Amino acid sequence: MIKINNLDFAYKNTQVFRRISLEFEKGNIYGLLGENGVGKTTLLKLICGLQKPQHGSVIVDGFTPSMREPEFLQNVYFLPEEVITEDTTPEKFIQKTGVFYPRYDYELFNQLMKELEVDLSKKFNELSHGQKKKALLACAMSLQTDYLFLDEPTNGLDIPSKALFRKVISQYCSDETTVIISTHQVKDVENLIDPIVILDKDDVLLNASFSKITEKIFFEYGPERLDNAYYTEMLPGGYINVMRNVNNEESNVNIEALFNAVMKNKETIKNLMK
Repeated sequence: MIKINNLDFAYKNTQVFRRISLEFEKGNIYGLLGENGVGKTTLLKLICGLQKPQHGSVIVDGFTPSMREPEFLQNVYFLPEEVITEDTTPEKFIQKTGVFYPRYDYELFNQLMKELEVDLSKKFNELSHGQKKKALLACAMSLQTDYLFLDEPTNGLDIPSKALFRKVISQYCSDETTVIISTHQVKDVENLIDPIVILDKDDVLLNASFSKITEKIFFEYGPERLDNAYYTEMLPGGYINVMRNVNNEESNVNIEALFNAVMKNKETIKNLMK
């Protein structure tokens, strides 16, 4: 479990987090959302120990990530949006990396490369941007860490590759695995992530499962724009209206509409979801 308590962090004169607290429970695929510059990537770095809090604490299964203890490091992996790779193949890359991870599985790596349709014989500089991202994802998943952090993993993937990404991630996550996906491309992961965390400058606006969201919020699809909606948007054939669920009705979460509703009604929805 990841517990963040009263976290402060700043780059020189730029405050990123001020006294934020949140938790990530094991066995979930979290979607980490927020506008540019709110600190999504920074939060992932703090959780995996690449940055150190200036106040407050980050605790992962009893470990303080910034202490960089080997027992902790061998159980987490952070895959950033851009990775500088040597003039080598993914196979050689993962063989060098895998020695530091006790559950690394070469056969799983081979299987994932086949499922993601990446040529094992090619060097990274011979692969397209999308193929390189899929190869690095196969590397990351073959390490079989309990915590996997992915920063914008679907950027540069074509539509079939995004479907393959969702397939392998859903297969990878077990009751003991926590995946946090930081993304702007919510459509790419809409049927994959649950719960959702929405960050704002100096604040956590939402940290909730789909079941809790739909308990409090109703997503209404109809022919008209409703004035009492938190957010409304025209769709082909009508409108989606994001409203308070006063009648305890069931609905399906639309993540883009939810995000826009939260950003337009920050305090209202934050208090509603408490």
